[in-house]
Amino acid sequence: MRAMTAVRASTPRAIRPARPGLDVRVRVPGSKSVTNRALLLAGLATGRSVLHGALDAGDANAFAGGLSSLGVAVERQGDDVVVDGAGGRFPAAEADVFCAEAGTAARFLLAAAAAGEGVYRFDAAPQLRRRPLGLLLQALRAQGARMEPDGATGLPLTLLARGLAGGSLRLPGDTSSQFISALLLAAPLGRGPLDLRVDGLVSRPYVAMTLRMMEQFGAGALSATDDHYVLAPGAYAGREYDVEPDASTASYFFAAAATGGTVQVLGLHRAHALQGDVAFLDVLEAMGCTVDDAPEGVRVTGPAAPAGLTVDMADISDTFMTLAAIAPLATSPVTITGIGNVRLKESDRIAAMEQNLLRTGVKTESGPDWLRVFPCTPRGAVIDPHGDHRIAMAFSVLGLRVPGIVIEDPGCVAKTCPTFFDLWAALEQGTG
Repeated sequence: MRAMTAVRASTPRAIRPARPGLDVRVRVPGSKSVTNRALLLAGLATGRSVLHGALDAGDANAFAGGLSSLGVAVERQGDDVVVDGAGGRFPAAEADVFCAEAGTAARFLLAAAAAGEGVYRFDAAPQLRRRPLGLLLQALRAQGARMEPDGATGLPLTLLARGLAGGSLRLPGDTSSQFISALLLAAPLGRGPLDLRVDGLVSRPYVAMTLRMMEQFGAGALSATDDHYVLAPGAYAGREYDVEPDASTASYFFAAAATGGTVQVLGLHRAHALQGDVAFLDVLEAMGCTVDDAPEGVRVTGPAAPAGLTVDMADISDTFMTLAAIAPLATSPVTITGIGNVRLKESDRIAAMEQNLLRTGVKTESGPDWLRVFPCTPRGAVIDPHGDHRIAMAFSVLGLRVPGIVIEDPGCVAKTCPTFFDLWAALEQGTG
């Protein structure tokens, strides 16, 4: 699969206010979460898979590169990705796997590699090295994997894989749902059944997505409840697969409508989307937006002014920044709860949002797992996204209503949407 499509830009990007009478249709790239799960499932499957509409961005390319290092043939052909599956465990007996900034690559590929036999050296960019991995490593050790150094809690590390025994596991789920998805995806490759219990799972819809996609590739769970999963050894089968548009990326365009106007995201549907982040539409409805799941894709029309609210976003925490960015425009305070895990993402996202909102003159309050934003008339400011793609995209929404918003390091959006600012131009005055 070819290298990342966009070179990381260093020139700050000024956001222009929205076009008068905003009424825009846009097609966003494929879902990162769906693409990377599909890449892994196709790589472990028997036979060839063709992934239609797969994301072409930093995280997806890092994931594909990791698969290639592990001996799986991956090739991009236009808008499709063709994967010749390994028919089970990865072919390479030794490999260097560089995960760049892709958390799913570090978690999913590590667990799947542990199900095979070999020596695998995993490393990542500094941003990902800082993110926690200890709970997943502990669960893999319990099933027979070894790591060097022996007490490793993060990357870099060397995995000494000798298969996964399965068995009974219990672990907390309040750090990252990706740990749970990684164990589930690798479970069919184990020597015995996996009985997994999870306490306090965050971002639950991502685990539901994992289970649905495993079933689509032929190896679903024997049973699954909110906190208990039982899986038996099995096999994945290659197939053609359509990757739906990215709901997290779509959230910025939907929120743009909430600042005034109408935006339609083509190809994304509320009723049958795999991605839990379509529930961000529920938040916009609670703020007074009109949401129409039209045949061509979801269409959102904003009110004269969005209403404030209190909302638990534990299940859709990737979109909390989108809400926080438009919260100053609301008629009353916006309080977002259940988001403690976002402090361990690409940045401490609560702190980064507060810092940048303060730059625009917005008052906030926060705690370990919550953020409150007070309404005001924000001023223009230079936004530091802390290398975090979602912060850069979220403040682009505020810039549609607040003149003078400038995004530093706009190239950070290449992690999940290299074309974001090209698409955004359709919403701005005097561009596109």
